[in-house]
Amino acid sequence: MEKEKVITLIDAFKDFKEEKNIDRPLMMQVLKDVFLTQLAKTYGSSDNFDVIVNVDKGTCEIYQNFEVVEEVENPNAEITLEGIKEDGGDYQDYEIGDQYSKFLPLAAFGRRGILNIRQNLQGRIMDIEKANVYKKYSEKVGEIFTGEVYQTWSKEVLILDEDGNELHIPKSEQIPGEHFKKSDNVRAIIKSVEMKNNTTPYIILSRTSPEFLERLFEQEVPEIADGLITIKKVVRVPGERAKVAVESYDDRIDPIGACIGVKGGRITGIVNELRHENIDVIPWSQNPTILIQRALNPAEVSRIDLGESPEDKVKVYMRPDQVSKGIGRHGVNIQLAGMLLGREIEVYREFAKGEEDEEDDVLLRDFADVIDSWVIDRLEEIGCDTARSVLALSPEDIAKRADLEDETVADVIEILKAEFED
Repeated sequence: MEKEKVITLIDAFKDFKEEKNIDRPLMMQVLKDVFLTQLAKTYGSSDNFDVIVNVDKGTCEIYQNFEVVEEVENPNAEITLEGIKEDGGDYQDYEIGDQYSKFLPLAAFGRRGILNIRQNLQGRIMDIEKANVYKKYSEKVGEIFTGEVYQTWSKEVLILDEDGNELHIPKSEQIPGEHFKKSDNVRAIIKSVEMKNNTTPYIILSRTSPEFLERLFEQEVPEIADGLITIKKVVRVPGERAKVAVESYDDRIDPIGACIGVKGGRITGIVNELRHENIDVIPWSQNPTILIQRALNPAEVSRIDLGESPEDKVKVYMRPDQVSKGIGRHGVNIQLAGMLLGREIEVYREFAKGEEDEEDDVLLRDFADVIDSWVIDRLEEIGCDTARSVLALSPEDIAKRADLEDETVADVIEILKAEFED
């Protein structure tokens, strides 16, 4: 009976048959490596074996090579002429010192060996799949991904791509207040890809990243995609407000008008995508003084003190009626202006000569007998030099910006509220 000369991988490895994401040369090398590894375990060495893979046919042939000798010392690598005859070979065609090749059937590995081959092959495939996913998404970091929500939890949202790979939007990368449900379509930027302890790549998406807003502008504004308008910098307080500084190299193009669109048509879609986040589009300037003035618009700035070095805090002086506009709701406007400039900004009230403070407001310095002077100093550093300017901010924002304890902020607010109640 003629011996079967082919090991059929399609029958032996059905899972491998369905694999489509491994290119042909790599597939051949993986199969060779798997069989050579098992051959080394079974026979002590794989040096005298040839593994021939035909990926198109789904076949693999293994041959064991023997040196023809008079007396066998190593049965795994040597054979006599009589041994060739017993194997069914034409021993008359061989002489001492020749090489004799013998087909090795899959059964020669035994049941345990076949199981090891299968497990090793599956493991190698999984490793390659992980590497392919990692490479694919690492190359897409910074791009927008659109997908469908598969599952939501309290700390993250899970999205699956067309190949079933998992992508995650952690709570910290979601816009405050937004909620998702299964089957919702979501757009986000691919922020990072992490590989820890050889596990499946952990792909992180973000909707709070400034780069996400930048990509949205590139999609909505053709002049940006074409390079006629350049986005110089984007800063955000997600869900609250954002500032986008743009510049045009063509005097015929109005960068602000192009970004906003006719009747706000272009920017409206972006605002809706970001849960109605207010977006200020401003002209970029290399001059920090001009950039600050544009960033704090509509507040009117009286004067600006940039300090003596880039590490100094910038002091911005405004008329009392302009301070609240400059600081913005919860201090967001002044915070974003500082982020845009890359320096911390302090706001000070500036009165015209002979002008008195508003009758319905009180300077913080008037509370020096009940509020520690160092606390007043901290509050003035963030532009809060009157009672009403402090009460206009949330306790959390005051504590964060002025670097004060929550209890200290609560005491100050209680003192100031009592003043107005009286």
